[in-house]
Amino acid sequence: MELKTCEQFPGYIVLLSVLFSLTTYIMGILILTRFGLWLVILYVLYCIWMEFRVLYKGCVNCYYYGKRCGTGKGIVCAWFFKPGKTENFNAGEMSWLEILPDFMVTIIPLIFGIISLILGFSWLILLSITILIMLATAGNSVIRGQFLCRFCKQRELGCPADKLFSAPR
Repeated sequence: MELKTCEQFPGYIVLLSVLFSLTTYIMGILILTRFGLWLVILYVLYCIWMEFRVLYKGCVNCYYYGKRCGTGKGIVCAWFFKPGKTENFNAGEMSWLEILPDFMVTIIPLIFGIISLILGFSWLILLSITILIMLATAGNSVIRGQFLCRFCKQRELGCPADKLFSAPR
């Protein structure tokens, strides 16, 4: 049975995706508050930079540019950047090193969370770390696998992330 792709994703999927990302960032912020406001500000700036990096490097060339994709970034991208070429979306190979900055959104708070627990145990920090790990692993898998990538037209057209994360077919 062939799955149908979405021309425009339903609003509830966009909302779920946005809430997932915001929850990840909030868990990171909560963990980093123990180390001071300056670190929280740096982390928030990093998260904003990461979002704009995704828009500039990927969304400008995506099939969903200017449309409601599963993350909502297709519409947001059109507010800030001119459209690229959809054939450029799948032009290069994606490597683990290339997506390391994306993973740092989770890794940075995890490192500081572990340091925080070593300096003085806190149930709130432990809970935040646990939630962050769950979001980064199982949560991300469910969001992308069941709601986003599964119905994505760009995946059908070619997606370097799909090639990187999918098992050989």
